[in-house]
Amino acid sequence: MDYGFHSPTMSFPVAGTLMIEPTESESKREIDRFITAMASIHSEIQKVIEGEWDKDNNPLKNAPHTAIEMAGEWNYPYSREEALYPVESLKQSKYFPPVKRIDNVYGDRNLFCSCISVEDFA
Repeated sequence: MDYGFHSPTMSFPVAGTLMIEPTESESKREIDRFITAMASIHSEIQKVIEGEWDKDNNPLKNAPHTAIEMAGEWNYPYSREEALYPVESLKQSKYFPPVKRIDNVYGDRNLFCSCISVEDFA
């Protein structure tokens, strides 16, 4: 999300590999933008591997970074710019998610319905 992408379709057809399938409607420009993002994420992973970034407190682990994090106090050991604008093109056009990462397992096990009650339909 910090790079402006919703997760594409992914699968693991061969052990130790990842296959990413963009839709047929993606332009060459969008595919190139995705490749740039993947290369940048690889660089971030290398910073963790090499010990430059803490394995539990880095832009990857704390992603996505929300709009509210643009203002106010910054409590991370990496720069705001590294988190919010990991590639130059994002300075021109950036989507800021409204919420941080969601614990899907918790949500799957603890359903909370926000629907109106059945009685309201009567």
